[in-house]
Amino acid sequence: MTGTLYGIGIGPGDAELLTLKAVRLIRACPVLAWPAPLEGDGLARTIAAPHVPAGKIEIAIRLSFRPERDDTDSVYDNAAATIAGHLAAGRDVAVLCEGDPLFFGSFIYLLTRLKDRFPVEVVPGIASPMAAAAAALHPLSTLEDAVAIVPATRPEAEIERLLAAADSAVIMKIGRHLPKVRRVLDRLDLTAKALVVERATQDRQRILPLAELAEAPYFSLILVHS
Repeated sequence: MTGTLYGIGIGPGDAELLTLKAVRLIRACPVLAWPAPLEGDGLARTIAAPHVPAGKIEIAIRLSFRPERDDTDSVYDNAAATIAGHLAAGRDVAVLCEGDPLFFGSFIYLLTRLKDRFPVEVVPGIASPMAAAAAALHPLSTLEDAVAIVPATRPEAEIERLLAAADSAVIMKIGRHLPKVRRVLDRLDLTAKALVVERATQDRQRILPLAELAEAPYFSLILVHS
């Protein structure tokens, strides 16, 4: 029998926000894998640290995280091959994923490479929009509101079109795209209604109006309701 590949959602930062199932599988699986920068553990492993017992086989999937993502395919090809070796040997593998594995999750790269060869289960996690809304006491939707989830990496015209069609929106992956997003919100007269949440649930969490923001880290998002 082969092992099972588990995509484990570990939430946005607070180690207490992991589900009971996520904690159980992290403790039970002999092999853990997670995305990481070229040096250091990375956020996913740091969040899960209080729940990881000693003695695990650990696989750091090291990426440059350059904007062009030119190493993504080769890195995940190699990681999938390594993980496949463990699965074929009958060892379960838990892949730690910030937020939810299937919501902009790095686990998707492994899922597409391995799902036709091995059993796969996904454990949902708290995604950053839900965590940010809770931290800011900002409802994402009520009644029949249409909610748009918009990556700030999209072209400016597309961001404007998506925001104009929605009642409420979450703009993600802000970082260096802040000036572009600010221009769109200014044109739609939404800047005064926009709230920025940085590093939701983490030690350095910060919540402030968009009008007061000079720059934004990658792990930040904007909540806006028309």
